[in-house]
Amino acid sequence: MTQNTEQLLKKLYNAFNPYSPLPAGDPQYVDCGEVRGDDNITKDLGRNIQRSEQNTCQLYAGHRGAGKSTELLRLEKHLQDKGYFVVYFAADEQDINPEDTEYTDILLACTRHLLETIKDTDSKPLRDWMKDRWNDLKDLALTKVSFETLSLEMQIAQFAKLTANVRNEPSLRQKIREKVNPYTQTLIEALNEFIGAAKKKLPAQYLQLVVIADNLDKIVPFSKDGGERSNLDEIFLDRSEQLKALDCHVVYTVPIAMVHSNRASDLRNNYNNIPQVLPMIMVCNPSGEIYLPGLAKMKEVIEKRVKKVAPNLCLETKLFDTTEALENLCLMSGGHVRNLLSILQGAINQIDELPITAKAVQRSITKERNVYCSVPGKDDWSILAKVSVDREILNDEQHRNLLFSRCILEYRYYNDEGEMQVWYDVHPLIKGIKQFKDAVALLES
Repeated sequence: MTQNTEQLLKKLYNAFNPYSPLPAGDPQYVDCGEVRGDDNITKDLGRNIQRSEQNTCQLYAGHRGAGKSTELLRLEKHLQDKGYFVVYFAADEQDINPEDTEYTDILLACTRHLLETIKDTDSKPLRDWMKDRWNDLKDLALTKVSFETLSLEMQIAQFAKLTANVRNEPSLRQKIREKVNPYTQTLIEALNEFIGAAKKKLPAQYLQLVVIADNLDKIVPFSKDGGERSNLDEIFLDRSEQLKALDCHVVYTVPIAMVHSNRASDLRNNYNNIPQVLPMIMVCNPSGEIYLPGLAKMKEVIEKRVKKVAPNLCLETKLFDTTEALENLCLMSGGHVRNLLSILQGAINQIDELPITAKAVQRSITKERNVYCSVPGKDDWSILAKVSVDREILNDEQHRNLLFSRCILEYRYYNDEGEMQVWYDVHPLIKGIKQFKDAVALLES
């Protein structure tokens, strides 16, 4: 292998990073709205913000890795261009632990990022709130000094210390919640006083303030005390009034399982709007036939990333050894962008020189499939088999969990009458697993 070949393979490998959302305006972005049920975040969420005379609070859902963060970064840029000051943050990076999240964690995260982003506004209301709680919180912020002796910057930084401990320190997480929970209403009041002052001091080109809290969709759902209600019910329904209480426009991501729960109508009523869902790219239609427009979009996703590092590298003659290898990769992703990129990275790791062979693609597909082998429980295979036949899901915990784990994927399109059609299928990677094949055979027998 020559040094130039290794450098090219390294560049291609990194071009397909499955965990890095594209910034707004990136030339690698592909508009997939037409093969995602005409999804358009600037219309579906942006116009509600632009046209409402009151503050809005909207929920945005979809499978993890489907591209929500990329779309939300586009929404951020769109709103900025329309005169909105936007505070965007990915909550799981610094503030929450998705395995164990409560409402209080989200409120502290919003407070932290508003304080850090809007630096020219008097933070006294929030500093006073922290000062009043200091005797209870100073040990949990890992400091012994009195609040008054801290510099202004260090007083503000205590919110970041709390969220960092909530995210990273299991032994402190619940203790912080116990100290903050009784005072969430006063924290909201202090935060709104800060937001009100901030809106008055926004630069002339900004009309309003918008907060976008991303990656809350990664919160793992589980039943509370073995009952029917879940931790997601407690966060997004029981605390909906508090989530809506910020004196600005807010967008929260929410796990797709929540949108499909038996409380979906409550979400609609509590937030006064329908939660928006980003579906998969439709690479097959409900009858199982290849959907060529969706397949073309998946190829375009690959091609645009290739062009950035190797402009003269032809997708179907130089990157892959056959068109069939390329299309097999796209189809096995199920229209899930992160899976597409992950399989591609794995295939690149199988070769010492281009082109990527059908064998390398299949090896990578097999490795990805092995990840899914252990996800469904023994009682889930029959459910997956039925979904693959009916293209429908039931409104129960098992189906919701399989949606959350991406064993079942959601697709949308408009029929000839202009009606939205929502349908579901089992992830193509799972269809090659023996337990699934056995369940399908049993169903058809």
